[in-house]
Amino acid sequence: MIVTSTDSVEGRQITLYLGIVAGEAIMGVNVFRDLFSSVRDIVGGRAGGYQAALRDAREAAFADLEESARALGADAVVGVDVDYEVLGKENGMLMVSVNGTAVRLR
Repeated sequence: MIVTSTDSVEGRQITLYLGIVAGEAIMGVNVFRDLFSSVRDIVGGRAGGYQAALRDAREAAFADLEESARALGADAVVGVDVDYEVLGKENGMLMVSVNGTAVRLR
């Protein structure tokens, strides 16, 4: 499955627009990650726990997007937009949503 943020796929012609598809992932952020992230923020460096949580959520959202596109018979998803939100009590949840247009290519 081709997934791109552009509105076309170079060298391929879009023959059919199948509709907008979306993928979402909401993940809780572990208390221990919060603790170690705070320590890293004080002493400097990267917050590896948060980076891993972001990566996992993004990958899950893209997998959900591709599954939705395949269900429509798509070859690609174009115009993909990725959004990140912090949700929940005391910002304890991370949401990643991806949206795009499922298409068939020639």
